[in-house]
Amino acid sequence: MTPDPKRIAMWSGPRNLSTALMYAFAARGDCAVWDEPFYAAYLAATGLAHPMADQVIAAGEADPARVAAACLGPIRQEQSLFYQKHMTLHMIPSFGRGFLAGLTNVFLIRHPARVVASYSRKRENPTLQDIGFVQQAELFDQVAQMTGQAPPVIDSASIRANPLESLRILCGRLGIPFTDRMLSWPAGPKPYDGIWAPHWYGAVHASTGFEDPEGGLPDLAAEHARLAEAALPYYETLARHGLGRA
Repeated sequence: MTPDPKRIAMWSGPRNLSTALMYAFAARGDCAVWDEPFYAAYLAATGLAHPMADQVIAAGEADPARVAAACLGPIRQEQSLFYQKHMTLHMIPSFGRGFLAGLTNVFLIRHPARVVASYSRKRENPTLQDIGFVQQAELFDQVAQMTGQAPPVIDSASIRANPLESLRILCGRLGIPFTDRMLSWPAGPKPYDGIWAPHWYGAVHASTGFEDPEGGLPDLAAEHARLAEAALPYYETLARHGLGRA
């Protein structure tokens, strides 16, 4: 195993640019990645009717303790970095969180109006629990208490506005060198994609880099607008800690 490896846990909700950012780290050449380690355990524990749920559980590890141990274990391909794309909603209260102390935790955020607009196109009737903002704020506070300082936060809007500068700042905060390899990747499915990729990753599979900045916030139906409004305070709390902010 590579000595003193760095294990980066990127915590976000769904539809947060999380897959594209995973692709960026995988493109570095020195980084193994793991797509949503706790997804199978989350579905097995909750019984929620997610797309491809049976396949996800069959393909993954349903014991959260074993998943947590693997997050702290040897890095695949003996790379110097281990990037873990985590969904905050997967960390239900019954899952132990002590393993967070052994990771370099980062929080990826996106405005809830954009998250709700994107998520609702893939899964009907989303709830506040589905989009992960409450859980993200809880995890942020837990990591801050463990480490004695606020962990890094990066906004997907900043990445799309200026990928080079945003990733340079992020890498600096992580104590790793930036490489412009992170700015592009080949189109199509990746061998490290989760089995759920055919349902969720169509747009990112068509990409070869980060998309241009988004325009104004989307118009939402009334029920979706209420959901975005409920999530907004959690987003705003983390946004105050965003990298690059004054």
